[in-house]
Amino acid sequence: MRHLSALLIGMVFGTGIAISGMANPAKVLNFFDIAGTFDPSLVIVMFSAMFTAMAGYRFALRRERPVLEASFSLPSTNLIDRPLVLGAATFGIGWGISGFCPGGAIPALGLGSVDPLIFVAAMSVGIVAARTWRRQGAKAAPATA
Repeated sequence: MRHLSALLIGMVFGTGIAISGMANPAKVLNFFDIAGTFDPSLVIVMFSAMFTAMAGYRFALRRERPVLEASFSLPSTNLIDRPLVLGAATFGIGWGISGFCPGGAIPALGLGSVDPLIFVAAMSVGIVAARTWRRQGAKAAPATA
């Protein structure tokens, strides 16, 4: 049931990304081109997503537990640390260079273009590298302490 739920939620999300045009990297890059072909529609999409998420969290967190899990999986801290800042910067730079973020690139895979495929492959390499780096750091920390 969890997999079916994830599939349906992903399909709704991907449909929203496609309808809003955010699977098109040119549309996203136009948002960043303030002095040229500026397109503010990304702000509308972001605020719509933010308000939808806020309403969803308010509704869901009133429950004792999620429907398909034993407990909620929420961050244990709100600390703004180096990994968070570096990750956010890396995400932003990659998004600004390519016009893709994971939310737009995955649905764009279905368009048949090679660009989202290259992005998703590079993103996957980055995820594996970051996990490996984090694991190595976790192994080395107790040895030096």
